[in-house]
Parts: sequence; structure tokens; C-alpha cells
Amino acid sequence: MSRRGGGRRSETRRDQDSSTPSPSFQRGGGGGGGRGRGGRGGSTPAPSPTPVRAPTSRAPSATAGPSAKPAPQAAYTAAAAASSSSSVGELSQETSKKLTLGETITTGGLVPVSSKAIVPPRRPDYGKIGKKCVIRANHFVVEVSDRDLFHYDVAITPEITSKKVNRDVISQLVRSYRESHLGNRMPAYDGRKSLYTAGALPFEAKEFVVKLAEKGDAASSSSSVKKERQFKVAIKYASKVDMYHLKEFLSGRQADAPHETIQILDIVLRASPSEKYITVGRSFFSPELGPKGDLGDGIEYWRGYYQSLRPTQMGLSFNIDVSARSFYEPILVTEFVAKYFNFRDLSRPLYDQERVKVKRALRGIKVQITYSDCTKSYKITDITNLPVNKTMFTLDDKKTKVSVYQYFLERYNIKLKYTSLPPLQAGTDAKPIYLPMELCQIAGGQRYTKKLNERQVTALLRATCQRPSARENNIKQMVRQNDYSRNALVRNEFGIQVKEELTLVDARVLPPPMLKYHDTGREARVDPRFGQWNMIDKKMVNGGRIDFWTCLNFSTRVHRELPPEFCWQLMDMCNNKGMEFNPEPIIPIRSADSRQIEKALHDVHKQCTAELANQKGKQLQLLIIILPDVTGSYGKIKRICETELGIVSQCCQPQQAKKLSKQYLENVALKINVKAGGRNTVLNDAFHRRIPLLTDVPTIVFGADVTHPQAGEDAGPSIAAVVASMDWPEVTKYRGLVSAQAHREEIIEDLYKNYQNPKGGLVHGGMIRELLLAFYRSTGQKPFRIIFYRDGVSEGQFSQVLLHEMQAIRQACGSLEDGYGPPVTFVVVQKRHHTRFFPADHSRRDQTDKSGNILPGTVVDTTICHPTEFDFYLNSHAGIQGTSRPTHYHVLFDENNFSSDGLQTLTNNLCYTYARCTRSVSIVPPAYYAHLAAFRARYYIEGETSDAGSSGGTAEFRPLPVIKENVKDVMFYC
Repeated sequence: MSRRGGGRRSETRRDQDSSTPSPSFQRGGGGGGGRGRGGRGGSTPAPSPTPVRAPTSRAPSATAGPSAKPAPQAAYTAAAAASSSSSVGELSQETSKKLTLGETITTGGLVPVSSKAIVPPRRPDYGKIGKKCVIRANHFVVEVSDRDLFHYDVAITPEITSKKVNRDVISQLVRSYRESHLGNRMPAYDGRKSLYTAGALPFEAKEFVVKLAEKGDAASSSSSVKKERQFKVAIKYASKVDMYHLKEFLSGRQADAPHETIQILDIVLRASPSEKYITVGRSFFSPELGPKGDLGDGIEYWRGYYQSLRPTQMGLSFNIDVSARSFYEPILVTEFVAKYFNFRDLSRPLYDQERVKVKRALRGIKVQITYSDCTKSYKITDITNLPVNKTMFTLDDKKTKVSVYQYFLERYNIKLKYTSLPPLQAGTDAKPIYLPMELCQIAGGQRYTKKLNERQVTALLRATCQRPSARENNIKQMVRQNDYSRNALVRNEFGIQVKEELTLVDARVLPPPMLKYHDTGREARVDPRFGQWNMIDKKMVNGGRIDFWTCLNFSTRVHRELPPEFCWQLMDMCNNKGMEFNPEPIIPIRSADSRQIEKALHDVHKQCTAELANQKGKQLQLLIIILPDVTGSYGKIKRICETELGIVSQCCQPQQAKKLSKQYLENVALKINVKAGGRNTVLNDAFHRRIPLLTDVPTIVFGADVTHPQAGEDAGPSIAAVVASMDWPEVTKYRGLVSAQAHREEIIEDLYKNYQNPKGGLVHGGMIRELLLAFYRSTGQKPFRIIFYRDGVSEGQFSQVLLHEMQAIRQACGSLEDGYGPPVTFVVVQKRHHTRFFPADHSRRDQTDKSGNILPGTVVDTTICHPTEFDFYLNSHAGIQGTSRPTHYHVLFDENNFSSDGLQTLTNNLCYTYARCTRSVSIVPPAYYAHLAAFRARYYIEGETSDAGSSGGTAEFRPLPVIKENVKDVMFYC
């Protein structure tokens, strides 16, 4: 079932018409000009129909005219695309072959191990540009003895779902049988179905009986006999692990990473903390690892750490970072409900709506009973519709019916206090167990997986935000506390040693790019210092024009004279910075009731449309909105404006608007300019076409991201967003498209698609195709090179995402013109990693910025990077607070033959072109914009997905509403 959603016309009218073929470069597709070059731009030359100079051998030749075909490439043969209607499948197969080892010519003596494994390109060289420096990384050298490792399959009967109980069973087995049956081996266990040893066990297969005392039995019980659970554990030899493969890979002589070997060593290093601490993914948390803190609403945070074993250029590296996560407070359920929902009176009955919210908040939580000597735990499955004094059930005699209230009074002599609250339900619907809220305590150590509110996020960030020197010291302390190298299993049994010093890494600080502003400003060019600059004496390089605008105020806490004054000062700021902003609103500025947002927006749209009825093609260009005083309306406003009315809006917080701060007005003006089709600044070298592999031939830069529903939500779509530059050679304006897809699907499904029209002919579509056509309409030229920055992909998904999405890019290109296949560079952008950099000497001012972090522009492609593949870490931004997180860039496909310096410098320079501020940003802007667009689209479907969750089936969802064309024409997501 297709789940591709809207956010754009899934099949435009011209695509649906069977008599009209899909638009292509060959058939026109829109022609030149358009509003893509934006604003009032006297300072930027108009695009030439042909590139300025002949391209290098790395790029396709560009002959005159938009239909010029690329020259054959070593990496991509144009002949692979026979025609736009019949050869897309062949092109897909060709790309698939080239992305596998089986069809790849390996270099440097690499030996392919798997014929199906994807091979990212080898590192072409090491970067040389920039000022050399030495920094520290939270990576620790790991040395491994040359011992034979063995893998055994484990089957525990009866089967257990809890990893913790599994570990308890195996630990008891080792204690009972280590000397007698295991050859004195200490195995490492993964908590599921695999056991690993250093040296063979003295059997091929054996079954053991393990008796495990139930922890639920009360220690204070008068009975000396405790209940025991009996398990059968079958251990069977599976394989011997090849350590030679790991050595060859780390030395660069082996193409495939030995994931199994690295995983075994990682399991060994995780074995001890997995028994002592609460495990969340690759992280461990415990009150022993630092003081807990209150986040409010019955939620607290625990401190902990992350650890991961990684192959790097220096060998095996142990990445360790401090961390914090939210957990439920171990308090009575009644206390939690009062805190979580701010209920002051629990003696009254719950309204139906309240009861549903309480049920949703409590379902799945483990509780412990407080009314018995035995400490029993139950998982909440539901809460009843009736209070405890009206919820009836039948006793074991199968005759007597009693209420929950009556049962606890007669059986335990407990008179329940909150008789109007419904009881919790555990067990099954067939055999329910009813538990009064006031007698149940939330079990400790349960992670809170729902989304934190703004106040909780602020509290968590405030508690965990650490300056670099403090974070480095905490990491060191965590390593010393765990003392890996003295652990019996790690050091003695498996021969693994972890160094306790952070790794010193050779790095370079790339020079910042020169930025160009409008020549009429007192400063037409700026050299940013420490990753930031300002707009003083500068004018936007291309100021947009706003002729038709108005303002709508939803705040009741601002003075009635503020909205006109705020708009006047904002308009003045826009004009001073180079825009052309009409001083008169199209209709008078007004205030409206925040409880009638939809009506107010529709009224404004209707009146503006009536005002412009006599001006053909004219419409409201900008609606300035002062938001309501209570948060929660922003998403609704954006959805109505962008998908229903076709209004480009600029929302302002009332508390910021009433300050009339020049800095705030300047920041808002930057956003308004790009929403008016203008540009704030451009790279000076791009303006003069001096950037290799970007400005030599028409190049389009893509950014793509997928965002998923919040943690704990098991329904609702994932949102994919793709943006692409529309203004070669400057590369600062990006058009954005969004699409809904299957729940938690990481691959972008809507990059390319086609269907057979029943009336005849293959109809092509998809986001890549639409953006390529938009680029052609905007610049008058088709792209001769594609650079694709892909955010949100984990290492385990590299092969799958690359194979599918590269095919989609090829298919989209081939559908536009016979033989059209511009070379592609596909780069994954990763922010969700735990590598942190620290100055080698925190006291030296020339090594740090004002926040104590490493300098902006610091790049690392040595020591802790991949042994052979093309990756690097780039800290492109200046720190503000806490410890900066560098972005990791990993090249998965490169037909443009970038050098390390070329890609690192280009990526760093692009980070200075982000439209919303005068700072370099931490992630390359196209990926950043895709992230913003995806989150914007999340607002469009808010409230449309079921909150009830699913029980394992496939989640249904509505397609995204279509964004209006005039909104898509500008950077509406900024």
C-alpha cells in the first residue's frame, strides 16, 4: 500500500493528463527566468546559458543549450539510460551493480569479502588546508590480545523477554557450572541468544538446568523456603571468529569491516555495566553515576554514560561520553497523577477526557504493590471506567461479587482514601487484576520515553550543559570509575586493555570564507571572525520586495498600540537592510481572539483577496503574526496559512515583539527577506565563480532528511523533506518539498516514482524530478553536477539508503532526458554521535573560542576517522554554551572525484550561508533546511494521527496536505 503523502502535488495536473507527456529538459519543462533568482538584485550577474569556462575532466562537458548531454564518465555511463520512458529500470540495475563490490574495481589490494556489500569510496587523500593544531577526542585506544574467539548459540526455556532476567540466568549458570562443565571459561553474553568465549568450551553442545530464586520473594518473609524458577539452557557451538580479518581491515588491506568481531569485543566491554546499570541503547544510567535531578511532573533525570567500540585509523577506539536521560520518579501512582496532570483534588471523580489522558500516561508502566510483605510488580495495561467503589469483580469462589474498595477493606483491612479514582488494571482482559492507585508505587529505573515539555527540556539542558573542561573531566572520571582494564572478564579472560587517556588528534582550522553583501552598503564584504559577524553597515545582497502585507495580533498582553509600532520598526529595519517594504499595509493591522485563529486567518485572506481583485496575479505576500500568549498555536497557524490559504507568514513571540529590540528586528528581517525571494548574503568566491566543483558548471546542491514520530508513539507517519538550491552559482536559495511515508521508514520513498497511465504512457514524478525541473526553470540551465547531503542516517542503514536513493536519483534524471546522468556525490551528515573535541590546553586563548570550545572551522580526517573510507569531522560553528558537537560527514558515493580539501572547504564555507542568522552553523545548510522543512510538515498532520497507538499492525495515516505553489516558491520553512 502506498503511503507517499502530500506536502506537494503528488501528481501534478500536467503529469496526469494522458495527452501531455511528463515535463523534461528535452520538452521544455518551463524555460528560463522565474522568480528563483530573487529580489532586487543588481549585484549578481544573470545566469549565462552556458558555463563560464570549459569544465574539467571530472565534470560532464557543457556545450551550448540546456539540452547539452554529459560526456561519458568512468563512474557512470550515459548509455545506461536508453530513454526516459523505457530505460529507467535498466538505469536502476546499472546503478545497483556499481554500488556493490561485485561490480566495483577495488584498489590498493583490497579483497572483497561479500559480493553484496556496498563499498563507499576510499579516502582520496588527507586534507592540508588550514592552520594545524592538536586537540583531544573522547576516544580511548583499545588493545586486544591475539586470542581465539568462539560464538555459541543460547536457547533459554521457557523463553524470557527480559534481557536482565536472561543475564541473571546465564550468570547463575556460570556460577554453578564454570569449573565443572565450562572449562573454567568466563563467557560474555549479549542478553539474547549469543554467548562468546576466549577459547573453546569443552563441548559442542550441552543442556543445563538452572534454578533462579525469584527476586519478588520478600526477604522479611517468615518462611525460609523461597520460590525458585527453573530454566533449561541449551548452549551450542556456532562458529569460530576470525581475528585476522580485523587486523587486515584496520591496516587498510581488507575492504569489509568485520562487524561480528567488533560486536563481540563490544559485548565483552558492555558485560559488566549491563549487569550493574540500567541499559538504554548503548548507554548506561544509574544513581551511582551521578546525582539525580528533578524535571517536574513526576519525571527525573539520571546521569550516565555512552560507550561504543569503533574501528579507526589508530586501531580500535573506545568512544565514551557522559549522558543524561529522563526516568519516572519512584513515587505513588496517585502522587504521579497529581504532579503529571496538576490535579489538586484527587477525591473527585475523573472526567472521561481526564481518564483517557491518565490511561495514556500510565499504560505500560511497571508498578510495585505496597500493601503486602511480598514485593510484586505488575505492568499497567489499562485503567477501568468506574471508580474503585464501583468496579466489581468475582472472587475465586466464582460466586461472590465485590467492589475493589470492599475487597481491600475485607482482605487487607485497608480503607481506601481515594474512592473516586478508577483502579489500575494489570493482567489480561480475560483475567484482570485490579490495583488501587494509592497502593501502587512506580517501580524505579523506568525510562520516560514520551516527549519532554519545554520546561523539562530547559531543566535537563541546564542540568547537563557542561563547559568543555568540565565535560572532559567527567569523561575521565567515568573511565577511571569503570576501570575496564582491571575487569576480570575484559582483561584476564579476553585480553582487552583500554587506555585511560583521551586521544590526541591532529586537526586543522579551516579559514572562514569571505561573504558578499550589496555594494550600496558601507561594508560590501566581510571576513567572519570566530564564526560570527553582524549586519552593521551591511545590506542584503538581494533585497526582496514586499508590496502587499498586513499584521494580525493574537496576544492580549501587549499594548494595543504595540502591533502598529512593531510593524513600523520592523518595516524600517527591512528597508535599512536593503529590502523594498511598502510602508502601508494592504488592510489595517488588527487584533483577533486567539480562540478563533482559523476564522481570523480566513477573514484576513478574504479581505486581502478582495482588495487585490482588480490587480491581476497579485496576492498577499506577507502576513506578520504576533502569536497568542499561550503556546501551542504555531503549528495550526502555519498549517492553515501554507496549505489552505497560500499565505507566507512571519510569526513573532509577543514577549519578544514588545521589547522592540534592534537585534530581534534584524533577525526577523533576515527571515522575511528569504521569504520574499531575496538573499541575505552569498559566498564571495561563489559570486566570482571561483569554487572548484561547484561554480565551474551548473551544480545543484540537495539536502534531505527524515523525521520520525516522537519516542513512544507507535503510529503516525515519518516525514521526508528534500530541499535543493535554485540559484547557481551562489547556492543560497533552496526550494523545499515534503512527503509523508510509512511509520519510522528511513529510506525516502518519494524521491522518484512513476505509474502507468491507464490512457497510455508512463508518468514520472517524485521530489528529485520536481526539484531538477525547478532548477531548470529558475536558472535556465540543467544541473551538470549533483551534490547530495543526506541527514539522519545511521551507519547500519548506509548500504540500504545509498542503494535505494542513488537509484532514485538516477531514475529521476533519466526520466527527464535520454542519457541524462550528471555525476553525483552522496554525503551522509551525522549529528547524533558521541564524539567530542576538546582543546589540548584549555588555558590557551588561541586554541579556544569564548565558550571554551575548539575554534570554528576545526576539521579532523585522521586518527579517529574510518581506516579507509572518505569521512571527516567538522566543527564549523562557534560554541555558545556547553560543549560543541562536531558534525560527521561520510561520503558514500562520489563521481565528482572530490579531494579531501575540496569537500571539507566547500562544506565549511556553505555553513556560513545559513539564512536565519549571522553565524556559521553546525550542520551544512541544505541538510539544516531539510530538517526544518520536515519539522514544519509535522505540524500539518498534528492531531490527525491516532493517539491510541497500534497493537502491532501497520499504522494508517492521511497524506500531507498540499503546500500552495506560491509558498513553495520561497524558503517558507525559515
